[in-house]
Amino acid sequence: MWSHGPMRFSVWPSPMSGFDAMAEVVAHCDRTGWDGAYVMDHFMGDRAGGEPDDAPILEVFTALGALAARTERLRLGPLVLGNTYRHPAVVAKSAVTLDHITGGRFVLGLGAGWQVNEHHAYGIDLFDTGTRLDRYEEACEAIRALVTNDRTTFAGRHYQLTDAPCAPTPPDGRMPILIGAKGEKRGLRIAARFADEWNSWATVAQLRHRSEVLARHCDDVDRDPASIRRSTQALVTLVDDPAEAARLRDEPSDRPTLIGTPAEVVDQVGAYAEAGLDELIVPDWMWGDVGGRTEALDRFSTEVASAFR
Repeated sequence: MWSHGPMRFSVWPSPMSGFDAMAEVVAHCDRTGWDGAYVMDHFMGDRAGGEPDDAPILEVFTALGALAARTERLRLGPLVLGNTYRHPAVVAKSAVTLDHITGGRFVLGLGAGWQVNEHHAYGIDLFDTGTRLDRYEEACEAIRALVTNDRTTFAGRHYQLTDAPCAPTPPDGRMPILIGAKGEKRGLRIAARFADEWNSWATVAQLRHRSEVLARHCDDVDRDPASIRRSTQALVTLVDDPAEAARLRDEPSDRPTLIGTPAEVVDQVGAYAEAGLDELIVPDWMWGDVGGRTEALDRFSTEVASAFR
């Protein structure tokens, strides 16, 4: 069935359910053998028209600090930080602080930023796509230098650092950086340069294709593509009736999905594994209250994830 090394399985708790619910789900996953938990970095829900949204969303660094105190094993990180919201030096200091709070369990997820309504409502510059990616690439380079070196001087077009310390340093000597990107020309090249881990929403076919593009960028920067772990997320629906599963799979979705009986979903996850996936991140957004979420997560862990441990 599965002949490769173990896959990681992580949870992505709903950011709109309130902190108590998020903390209960994450603590449950910490106790029951999951590998990680991620929190998104947004200040409001998205709206296609760009108008503000009133959904109650928690700020990511504050939430992660509180979750760190309620967990012992899980890797924790943002999925992913919007670069437009914070100066890279501030990100580096916050990240190293969380790495110490977690005892070396922190994963620094970085993204370019994209959501229009929060930039507009809060007066944060979004920039055009090219400028946003230029700033993102510079930020990744600056952050990597800050969390690696005793002092950093960096003279970029958008960011400048002068003999900048970032003490204390990460407790394990190196903090993993997860790059969120799917753009073939710039995003995946940034991942090739800076990612310990790379993430994008992806079907199996998309994962294969983007991995090939990533490998070509790695060749250009003289890096082994196997040194970069790959992760994605998918919406999971487990059902016991194959006919019902087939009907649900026929329904349109704007996100990758894993739908079927446990045996069918094992096969679907196996296809991701054969495509090179190292970590599957499971959102809990569609499973109702905390009881429904933990029950669904337990079933997935027992009947699906166990096949890949």
